[in-house]
Amino acid sequence: MFFWSIAQVSSFEKSNGKETATYSEIVQWYKLLDKKSTSIKVIELGSTDAGYPLQLVLVSDDGKFNLTNWHEQNKVIVLINNGIHPGEPDGIDASMLLLRDIAIGKVVLPKNVTLAIIPVYNIGGCLNRNSTSRVNQNGPSSFGFRGNSQNLDLNRDFTKCDSREAKSFAAIFHLLQPTIFIDNHVSDGADYQHTMTLITTQYDKLGPVIGPWVRDFFEPVIYANMKKKGWDMIPYVDFEFADFDKGMTMFYDPPRYSSGYTSLFNTISFVPETHMLKPYAQRVKSTYDLMSGIIEEASKNAATLIQKRKEADMASITQQQFPLKWEPIDSSVSTIFFQGYEKDSALSEATGLTKMYFDHSRPFIKEIKYFNRFRAQDIIKKPRAYIIPAGWEEVIARLKMNQVKLHQLKCDTSILVTAYHIDDYKSLSKAYEKHHKNYGVKVSASSEQHPFLKGDYLVYLDQVSDRYLIEMLEPTGDDGFFAWNFFDGILQQKEGYSDYRWEELAAEALKSDSILREKLDHKKATDPIFARDAQKILDFIYRNSSYYEKSHMMYPVYRIE
Repeated sequence: MFFWSIAQVSSFEKSNGKETATYSEIVQWYKLLDKKSTSIKVIELGSTDAGYPLQLVLVSDDGKFNLTNWHEQNKVIVLINNGIHPGEPDGIDASMLLLRDIAIGKVVLPKNVTLAIIPVYNIGGCLNRNSTSRVNQNGPSSFGFRGNSQNLDLNRDFTKCDSREAKSFAAIFHLLQPTIFIDNHVSDGADYQHTMTLITTQYDKLGPVIGPWVRDFFEPVIYANMKKKGWDMIPYVDFEFADFDKGMTMFYDPPRYSSGYTSLFNTISFVPETHMLKPYAQRVKSTYDLMSGIIEEASKNAATLIQKRKEADMASITQQQFPLKWEPIDSSVSTIFFQGYEKDSALSEATGLTKMYFDHSRPFIKEIKYFNRFRAQDIIKKPRAYIIPAGWEEVIARLKMNQVKLHQLKCDTSILVTAYHIDDYKSLSKAYEKHHKNYGVKVSASSEQHPFLKGDYLVYLDQVSDRYLIEMLEPTGDDGFFAWNFFDGILQQKEGYSDYRWEELAAEALKSDSILREKLDHKKATDPIFARDAQKILDFIYRNSSYYEKSHMMYPVYRIE
């Protein structure tokens, strides 16, 4: 405990809720907390693209910061991330105030809960301060920028790990193994009355152990507590897809997002999304109240949370089938009360044409359908193991970051595997987060005896990370390594032929291979255009002969069934 002098009041407080702290002010704030409070410790863990170390603030009522002991003491670990989008700084200021209040005893941290807070995740974006880039937002007076020092959106980087921040986060996440994760944000979209909206990891994706309990008990209590504090919270409103006459669907968070990533490892995740048009002071206060409410309920339900996490980890190891996609179930519906404003139209001074606006003089409350149950799609049967040739070192590095247990082959060997051929795929025509993402992937599978080399990696699926491995290593996964272009080398043919040379060899191949000859005759008979094109005929013979390179379009991750 210590006395907090007037000089140590935050920029947010001194400006009556109109300003957010600068990066240097944030660093000094937590250094002072560390110096004056025995319950708070600041450590550096990993680097960032901005060249600054990533800070982690640990909070424990007994002043002990051995992370292994936190688990042994059956403490609920809550990890809070701030400033992934520094133009949305609500969590930055709310966390500063919350930890200051814990330090002075205004807020009592329960003995069975410990906190780990990333003060600013996107340091490069926080240093890139301006007053204009968040054009849809009402304050603060200046703020950071969405892109990091590589101009990456870090909330799309949790599986591909292009940034140093994502690599550092993986280390922090697996070191802490948090029970609950909170990632503070500000929404963007339409106008409505609610100050706080919330993304909870989709219940069905959380699995049968944790998901129903979060849906039916833990989340409703958090909503009720926020209402008691004056915040009538609703689920996050994705206005790009919302049609209130038909209802609203729960936000789907694939693994590229923070909450989608953390749920792969059975962490319950929440993404607070304050409404951008509410005054900054209200947004920070609602974020403060939500975080403190989650901490309070985590303490009350500590034993259940810890037990369910253990059960979910065991279930991940024994689970035999994993979905790669999810879709809403239309027949499963609840209701929520949405507090909005009526839309109207007027003459635009900017364009001279008609504009749409939300009329604050005409508020409404409407009961709408809410679809919050999802059905598993694209079910993958878990193999006994995957084998990855050692040359794909970027993939291997990311598996190691995520604490996947790997075994290297001790000698050259041949193993019976299931191999995938990439039959078809599409790629984005424009760059998306430094990639031209692959999608619409179609594969065919075959069983073959395949040679592997000493040093290639064997990955057994008997781990808590089994779900992560399925999501990342199956080629049809939306956010897997193939989707993010890590295996694009196999998509380019490396060898070819000159027509004058291949003509003779092609004729010999047809003479010696009756099956190939029959395939060619069938193709000619069924495709007249093909039958008149010498180039296509030569290419067909080449691609179906022993001369064609076997590695082209062959996915380089193999399954042992």
